[in-house]
Amino acid sequence: MHLTRRARFLVGMLATTVALGAVMTGPVAAITDGELDGNEHPYVGLLLAQDGQGQPLWRCSGTLLSDRVFLTAGHCTESPAAHVELFFDAGPIPLDPAFLAAGSVCSAAIIGYPCTGDVGGTPYTHPSYDPNAFFLFDLGVVVLDESHPMASYGALPTLNQMNAFKTRRGTQNVGFTSVGYGRQMSFPTAAAWKNVAIRVRMVAHPRLIQINVPGFTGDFSILLSNNHATGGTCFGDSGGPNFIGTSNVVGGVTSFGLNTNCAGTGGVYRVDKADDLDWLEGAFGAYLP
Repeated sequence: MHLTRRARFLVGMLATTVALGAVMTGPVAAITDGELDGNEHPYVGLLLAQDGQGQPLWRCSGTLLSDRVFLTAGHCTESPAAHVELFFDAGPIPLDPAFLAAGSVCSAAIIGYPCTGDVGGTPYTHPSYDPNAFFLFDLGVVVLDESHPMASYGALPTLNQMNAFKTRRGTQNVGFTSVGYGRQMSFPTAAAWKNVAIRVRMVAHPRLIQINVPGFTGDFSILLSNNHATGGTCFGDSGGPNFIGTSNVVGGVTSFGLNTNCAGTGGVYRVDKADDLDWLEGAFGAYLP
């Protein structure tokens, strides 16, 4: 699908859509109204983007699809990101004291967050990605510098797999498993600051709200619930997986919100469309299962 076909989506979305990434210095903790993930999804990691000089830019979430390929959102890999460090600990992942002691500047001596993770890699962004309309092709990949083997990985969906969730009367009662390292809430109180500033992998179980709606989500994104009953996603969860049901199949990556309060619904960029699967297989197939 070309950008011109997706451009109809822009009219109602540009004013209200916000990327669910997070700057490196922002308060980041967990998925909203979720629970600790522990070791349920060890292949979901925290991404720390760095510029060409190695200085931290922002953090996101994402999924290992193999020992060399990490799937995330396009707005997590866009310029000026030149290098990525990945962390797979369930957390909390502490800020290395040496980083603050150095005046928030990375150096080779800082072996820890946010300078040196479990493995590093090179970021790539969907070739049709446009930062001014990031949600249209919001897909990114990190190719790891070296193998990072795990017992299991996330998996790509089949072509148009999620189209089956749309019915004549609306949507099927479909659940997702959202995992990430983002904020527990959008604007924490001063007293709650320490509780939302940690970096910990958490999980929520939102429900499908909207799919294949012309002129809004289109056929390239979906809306999931974001409330106290099901949980949802927030800043810093960008790029994190939204697994179909309780499987390891990544239906889409966390992409956008319709307000800055991380409430109501969460936007997910679908990975089951032809242009995305073609890019992933064509550019990174040698590293995929």
